[in-house]
Amino acid sequence: MFDLPALDTALTGTIFADKLHFAPVTGSTNSDALAAARMGAPHGAVWLADEQSGGRGRGNHGWLSAAGEGLYVSVLLRPEIPVAHLRLLPLCAGLSAAYAIRAVSGVVIDLRWPNDLLVGPRKTGGILVEASTGKGVSAFAVVGIGVNVHQSQFPEGLDTPATSLDLEAGKRIPRQELLVALLQSLERETRALADAGAAEAIPARVEEASTWIRGRRVEVHGAQACTGVTAGLDENGFLRVETETGMITVQAGGIREAV
Repeated sequence: MFDLPALDTALTGTIFADKLHFAPVTGSTNSDALAAARMGAPHGAVWLADEQSGGRGRGNHGWLSAAGEGLYVSVLLRPEIPVAHLRLLPLCAGLSAAYAIRAVSGVVIDLRWPNDLLVGPRKTGGILVEASTGKGVSAFAVVGIGVNVHQSQFPEGLDTPATSLDLEAGKRIPRQELLVALLQSLERETRALADAGAAEAIPARVEEASTWIRGRRVEVHGAQACTGVTAGLDENGFLRVETETGMITVQAGGIREAV
């Protein structure tokens, strides 16, 4: 379990202090955060669970969220930024998670566009961003992050083999310390979205943290299904893929290594 008073103390001075909502078990922290957002919950509110019975990933995929094994957290943001910069929020979340995981565990994360946290070929986490936009500015966004921390066994038949931070680090990684590092990193990274120069640099920073974004032969799944070689990110954080018929800019969907 988490020590909530200690978490609030560690987060003093951040946008998250005194805004933590913890449930031993919930259906989905993202669903909880979305419902609260529509009722006017404030910027920086956090929903945290020890277990999810209906954890969600991108594309209606489920996220296995066993009790006490992982980090399951969703953050409500009401950033005063242009809608165009909101497209970069999943990339910011990925950078935030990668930096926090490395700082706490020493494990180096490879970012697979748009939202997967990998260690080599194995997945240890994922990100789900759900947003509501107003006229010209973002109304709110919920950033959900799930990380496998203590798991030692995983179901068969997963699209991507799974791993956990404990397995990769060879030691037990404290979830509480990881959560604090993640939230602090997320606040730093999302602040960049309000600065035009810093926001423009985000795609290049993600490229540096990923082996998937340039020179990797991939299959794209979703509405823009294709096969080709990745050729970097554009200014919106969309993935460019060079196919046999020309360059495609993939705005949504997922990628896997081409067989």
